[in-house]
Order: sequence, then C-alpha cells, then structure tokens
Amino acid sequence: MKTFQDLGLEENILSAIKDLNFETPMPVQIEVIPHLLEKKGKDILALAQTGTGKTAAFGLPVIQKTDTELKQIQFLILSPTRELCLQISDDLASFSKYKPGIRIAAVFGGANIERQIEKIQKGVQIVSATPGRLLDLINRDIVDLSKINTVVLDEADEMLNMGFREDLEEILRTTPKKKNTLLFSATMPKEIVSIANSYMNDPVEITIGKRNSGSENVEHICYLVQARERYLALKRIVDFNPEIYGIVFCRTRAETQEVADKLIKDGYNADALHGDLSQNQRDAVMKKFRIRHLQLLVATDVAARGLDVDDLTHIINYNLPEENEIYTHRSGRTGRAGRKGISIAIANLKEKNKLHDIEKKINKQFSFAEIPTGKEICEKQLFFLIDRMEKVEVDYTQINPLLPDIFSKLEWLDREELIKKFVSVEFNRFLDYYKNTPDLSSPNSSGGRGKERNRNSRFTRFFINLGFRDKLRPNNIMNMINDYTSTSDIEIGKIEILKNFSFFEVDAEYADTVLSSFKGMEFQGREINLEISGSQPEEKRGRRDGAGRDRKFKEKYSDDRSRGRKGKRDEEFGDRSERRRKRDEDDSGERSERRGRRDEGRFGERSGGRGRRDEGRFEERSAKRGKREEGRFDDRTDRRDRRKGKEEDNKGRYGDKAAGKKTEIKETKKKEWEKFAVEWNRKNSGDKDRKDDKKKEKRKGKEGPWVNMGNKRNR
Repeated sequence: MKTFQDLGLEENILSAIKDLNFETPMPVQIEVIPHLLEKKGKDILALAQTGTGKTAAFGLPVIQKTDTELKQIQFLILSPTRELCLQISDDLASFSKYKPGIRIAAVFGGANIERQIEKIQKGVQIVSATPGRLLDLINRDIVDLSKINTVVLDEADEMLNMGFREDLEEILRTTPKKKNTLLFSATMPKEIVSIANSYMNDPVEITIGKRNSGSENVEHICYLVQARERYLALKRIVDFNPEIYGIVFCRTRAETQEVADKLIKDGYNADALHGDLSQNQRDAVMKKFRIRHLQLLVATDVAARGLDVDDLTHIINYNLPEENEIYTHRSGRTGRAGRKGISIAIANLKEKNKLHDIEKKINKQFSFAEIPTGKEICEKQLFFLIDRMEKVEVDYTQINPLLPDIFSKLEWLDREELIKKFVSVEFNRFLDYYKNTPDLSSPNSSGGRGKERNRNSRFTRFFINLGFRDKLRPNNIMNMINDYTSTSDIEIGKIEILKNFSFFEVDAEYADTVLSSFKGMEFQGREINLEISGSQPEEKRGRRDGAGRDRKFKEKYSDDRSRGRKGKRDEEFGDRSERRRKRDEDDSGERSERRGRRDEGRFGERSGGRGRRDEGRFEERSAKRGKREEGRFDDRTDRRDRRKGKEEDNKGRYGDKAAGKKTEIKETKKKEWEKFAVEWNRKNSGDKDRKDDKKKEKRKGKEGPWVNMGNKRNR
C-alpha cells in the first residue's frame, strides 16, 4: 500500500497532512498526484465521485509547485458554487500550513467585491473562484490570467449543468495556450468531452471505479409510498434511524421550505437551504449543519452543490431528480473517505421506470423496503436510548454533592420501577405518537394480484348496489360516508366503481358505524343496499353480467333485482299507473291551454317584432340612401363651383393675353380664306373678262359665296 511519502510530496506538506490526520492516500490521489508533480506536467481528465479526495489530489501538487517569490497568479481553480470555492480555499490554506509565503484568494459572488479586489491587488499566487465573479474581475482588468501555469476545473459537470459553459469558454480564452488543464468530474456528459477536445492537449484519463457509476460505499434503498403519504414516510424513516445526519433533497424552493417548516414544527432539528436565502442566512445554516446542531438539512440541488461534509450518514431523495445524473451527485455526498453511506429514495408506482433508469446509470440495484411500522420505530428508539444511557459519561465531581438528595427523593422506587420511569421520560413521546397511528403500506404494483400489504387488517371492504349506471362517482361515496356517519375522520381506502355495483374500503374500526349509518338511505331515489364484501372483485370491463365477482353478491344482487324488486314494483304498479293517469288528465287541459297562449304570444311577439325590425331597417336604409345621394350632389356642386371659380380666376389672370391671341387667330384665318377664294375663282373663270364681269357684279351687291363665308366667319 502506497503512502503519501511514496507519492513524492515535500516534508512541509507531509507535516500538514499529518496534522489533518490523513493516513493513506485515496485511489484518485494515488493516480493523479504523480502526474502533476512531473516537471512539465500533463493535462488530466479525472472521473471520480464526490467525496473521493479530489481536492487533495490537485491541491497538494499545486501547493508544492507554487513559487512563493512570484507575486502573480500561477494557479486558477474554478468551482460551481461559493461553498465549494470557500472549501477549496480553506483546504489549500491547511495544506500550505508549513510553507510560508503562499497567498490564496477566494473569489465568489454574494460577497464584498472591493475586499476581493484589494486582496488580489496585494499579490496572490492561487485563485479559487466561481465563474461569474471571476469573469467580472477579468472584465474590470483586475485579474490577469496571461501567466498562469495550471487551470483546474472542479465539479466540471456541475458547472455545465448550472449554465456556466459560455463563462468557462470565455475565461479559458484569456489563458495562455501553454498551460496544464485539469478537469475533475463525477460524470462524463458530451459537454465535458467537447471541452476536453477544445482546451486540453492529449489529456491523461483517470477513472476511479466505473464511469458514470455510483460510489461503491453507498447502499441504495427505495420506499414505495402513496404520493399523499410522502411526508409521513419521511418522518418514519428519520425516526427509524435515530443517529441520522443527512440531507433531504427536494425539487423546488417552495417544497424545500415547506418540508423544513413541517419538520421543525414536529420537533426535528432541521432547516432549509435554497436559493431564496441571502448569503448570511446560507452561511448561518451551513455553520449549524457542520457543527451538527442540525440533524437534517432540507435543500435543493442547486443550493447544495459544492457542500463538502464528510460524515453524512444518509441522503434522502424526497423526490427523484429530473435528470438521472443528479442522483449520482446526490448519493455521492455520503459514503465518503471510506465510510459507509445510505441513499434513500421515496417514490411512488408511477416512478418505477425512472428507478430502473437510475439503476442502469449507477450500475447498482435498489433494495425495496417496507415503511417501518410504529412498533418497529418504538423498539429502535428504545434501544437507542438505552445505548446512550450506557455510554453517557458521568461527571462525579459535579453530581456527587447532589446524590444524597437524589437518593432521598427516589428511595421509594424499586430498581425496575426506576428504570421504567427514566426510560419513559424520553420514550413516551414516540409511544404516544405511534399508539393509534395506522401503519403506512406500500402501494400494490401488481394491480390487485399478489400480496395485499396487510390491507385486510386495516380496511374493511364494502359492497354497494350502485354503479356507473346510477351516476355514482367516488366523491359521492366519500360524501355519503362523511354525511351519514357525521364524522370526517374515517380513513377511506380504495374505491372501485363498476357498471351496476361498486366496492369501497374504510378503516376497519369504523366498519360497524358505516354499515349501520347506511341503513334506510337512498341515492337519487334508489334505496341503498350496503354489505361487507369478503373478497376482491374481478369484473372486467365489457362484461355486462358482472361475471367474476363474489358469487354471494352475484346471486343476492340478481335475486334482489329480478324477484324481490320486481315483485314489489308489480304490487305498486297499478297505484302508480292510476295516479299518473289522473295527473295527466288534470294537467293535459291546463298544459294545452298554456301551450296555446304561449304559442300565440310567441307568434304575435315574433310578427310584431319582425314588422318593427323590417320597418326600422327600411327607414334606416332610406335615410342612409338619402344622406348618401345628398352627399353625392353636394360633392358634384362643390366640384362644379370650384371649376367655375378656377376659370374665372384664370380669366382674371390671363384675360388680355387670351383676347389678343384670339384676334390674331381670326385675322390669320381670314387671310387664308381670302387666298383660297382667289385661287378658286381663278381656276374656275373662263377668261379674264368673265372674271371681271363677275367682280363687277359682286361689287354691285351680289357677292360670291366664299366672300360671304369669310365675312360671316369674321363676324
């Protein structure tokens, strides 16, 4: 077996390890430390569960290789949560106890950033940080990563699950290419492989145990319960394990606070840890939990990431996580440092497939157990109290002066009576609580076949002659039980509604009360027949005759329906028919008259309404048409007036010019006509004399047609 000396660590670091009571290195430390202590170093991809000693695996070589003469950042360690960031910083400080000159800064959100800046500016060699706050300081030019030697990504899969991938990539881009990158993760999702391929150079892969599997030191137990009994099951599990010191995981912040408040109200040492708490509240809760002032910490997955508590005995999954990988992280918080741990899952039948998926993920099988009974819990608590009494240390110097008075006070009690009373002082509260409390039973996964979970000892099964055909629903049965018995404290079990009849279960202690309270009762005019059933029904859907149910009820129910009820109806049939006939005769005239009046009123109202409606429509249409035509005429008149006004305006502007132009045109046309007339006369005259004669005649008043035409146009 290797020791820390065999790994090549310096004496000052070995002295610090000795003070921490580290005896032998863990498997991950044996594999990782020699690679990191090499002169050049190597990129390492280590897969190991939470609590397997990963912090010391990279922390011890980091301390040994730190150059105390250089006042610059040489090593960067990134973690997902502030709790883990602080835990790593504290562990590194412990490792460097005998190596002076090493300065370590913890950089995380939710704290005073000015103090962190001041510490960094004084010069540090190692920075333990969360991605968000570190990126903020890089953007402010406070942190310079250009000269670092090594980057450590602790709980890398958790950082990716929390959405830090972009921040991680941006941080890694500010680091030099020549550096060592160490990546520690409990699982190996695709995102981790992507980062390894992008930012690591031929990494050495180290796997402790099986990849993506659970811790070998953790036992996995599952309790199947009804969903409504989940909290009661949690209380019984805690009571059955008096020395429990663990974390109860819930899905949401509201559920976390609700469960914690219930536990505190019921007298348990518990508190909540979730994202709605301030940093001071988180620190106060964690401090109480670490010093064991709290027995149970109820937490969400996000708030509990990075918690580093080594001696947890139990992890309780109040609800199964949404992602199967998260169960690996939850269960890995117990069974650390070689200790044994127990991971408990509280589930219902609907989650059985999810349980199988988790089993494949962790490569382990769940042990399915029954919820502890009240008797078993009381026995466990009694012997735990006796063990505490046996092991208690007595301070004789303080108690001896008081012994005479104590003996005098208790001398009337014999030995056995004294022991009983001392035991009962602490034990009575469990006896009183579980004395009349029914045991919680696991839901039957076989659908009615097989073991019935001691149901017969808890419930009495009843037959009722009502079913779907009578519009019976489960809430009707529950209301009838509460109303007829005048109490709402009766526990109701399984209710099965069939076509012609039904079955239901109630607490066996109230069987006689329920049976007597249903006598003479009716449901929607039908008399209720309630009897105690002796076995489970087996009627299948689609079987009209009810085949397969108890022969006793089949025969009795058939006789009751076919003979007894039929005979009773035959006796009353005549009276009923006569009453119905008389009632119909009396009502027929009145009904016909009412119907006539109603129809007349309806038709009159309809006609009047239709006439008024049509008249209104025509008036409305005529008014609309008149308005529309009036508007059209108004528009036309307006357009005509505007056109005339424009013409007058143009006449005022251009009147003289237009008149001159018109006169010029007339003169031009007159000359053209005269020229044409002369040419025409010349061509058509016989000789000059004839032409002259015509001219003379024209001069005497007999003018030619073309001259007259020209004169007319000139006029």
